[in-house]
Amino acid sequence: MDVKTAFLNGSPEEEIYMDQPIGFVSKGQEDKVGHLKRSIFGLKRPSRSWYLRFHEAITSFVLSMVSEDYCVYIKSSTGGTIFLTLYIDDILLAGNNLEMIEATKKWLSSVFEMKDMGEAGYVLGMEIIRNCPKNF
Repeated sequence: MDVKTAFLNGSPEEEIYMDQPIGFVSKGQEDKVGHLKRSIFGLKRPSRSWYLRFHEAITSFVLSMVSEDYCVYIKSSTGGTIFLTLYIDDILLAGNNLEMIEATKKWLSSVFEMKDMGEAGYVLGMEIIRNCPKNF
């Protein structure tokens, strides 16, 4: 899954002002600047504020962060186990319970604007080979 405009989901921790973008300067107000209420790509810390927003949301959905890797989360129950991995703004879900995976995808889409990329074939340069039936 891909989080659309992920860096706009974080809120800056400090006050940030920027010049008006070239071509979008307001006539008669050329000396004014804009106050950013959201992070934008290109700032020094947008990925940190995005991650903190994501972490807060995902842990509220009762996924636990794996202590060895801050971008891997797990949820276990008697019905199964799912893993969620985050790489910048891409999310990979894997597990042995399709209903848990679908519920997590639905919840993620209700919190963030998401695009479901379908089944993963490659992740971080590694090929994914499945050993279970398609209708799992």
